[in-house]
Amino acid sequence: MAFAHKHILGINELSREDIITILDTAESFKEINTREIKKVPTLRGKTIINLFFESSTRTRTSFEIAGKRLSADTVNISASASSVTKGETLEDTARNIEAMHPDIIVMRHSASGAPHYLAQRLNCSVVNAGDGAHEHPSQALLDLFTIRQHKGRIEDLKVAIIGDITHSRVVRSNLYALNKMGAEVRLSGPGTMIPPGIEKMGATVYADMNEAIDGADVVMMLRIQMERQGKSLIPSLREYARFYGLNTVNLKLARPDALVMHPGPINRGVELSSYVADGPQNVILSQVENGVAVRMALLYLISGVEHSEA
Repeated sequence: MAFAHKHILGINELSREDIITILDTAESFKEINTREIKKVPTLRGKTIINLFFESSTRTRTSFEIAGKRLSADTVNISASASSVTKGETLEDTARNIEAMHPDIIVMRHSASGAPHYLAQRLNCSVVNAGDGAHEHPSQALLDLFTIRQHKGRIEDLKVAIIGDITHSRVVRSNLYALNKMGAEVRLSGPGTMIPPGIEKMGATVYADMNEAIDGADVVMMLRIQMERQGKSLIPSLREYARFYGLNTVNLKLARPDALVMHPGPINRGVELSSYVADGPQNVILSQVENGVAVRMALLYLISGVEHSEA
């Protein structure tokens, strides 16, 4: 059965069956990354543009490697190297790129909805690699893939997400994804970093971090998004670490086999102590590794479909 999406703009647009298809496809691609020659001709002749208006290490590199391992021609464009710095609009930049006939544009932008805006105006496929504080679908999918890999399932697991909930696009995508896959989602963070009404998205909010992680199967820690706050919403990093940092003491409240996750980059000593970040329960590098397979799956699925709808 063909994958029925031309674009990957957010988890909210995907069904449970779509998510399972992506995860199963990623499973088949994961083996390629362990070969001596890590390349297959699947997307030979396709052109992928990575258009990043925000800095990125893991996501941009992961998409680039994913495209190259599928034998696509991959081109990276950063904001500093684009004509946006000369006053060109986002739409004009994208239309000029599309005039060169790429097949896929992978885009990260600080404005929520920017990839959706382009998807409505361009003929090529668009993949959202993070838009403002809105969504980061590929991150949520690699998180699901990692949880399923280590736990064997996602349904009925208790997942605690701790930190800057308000400004995190990872949270929104994971809320959609985890709920669709049948997990119980718990959120905790400083009151200034919890958006009003977030419970309506299918989560239980705890003021006390310890209550959120008590008995959790997965503890996902988030970075404080200083660049999106405009002003600090906490008294100090030391106080934040005291009440909302994960350490060897409060981690014991979670299940003994609980996974510790983080989308990166880690601020050691703030959201995670070094003992936990380097400890046996952390699967952070596994997340990074799985990101390549998941993004290979996304590029493959939207490239091979007969696009009957946008």
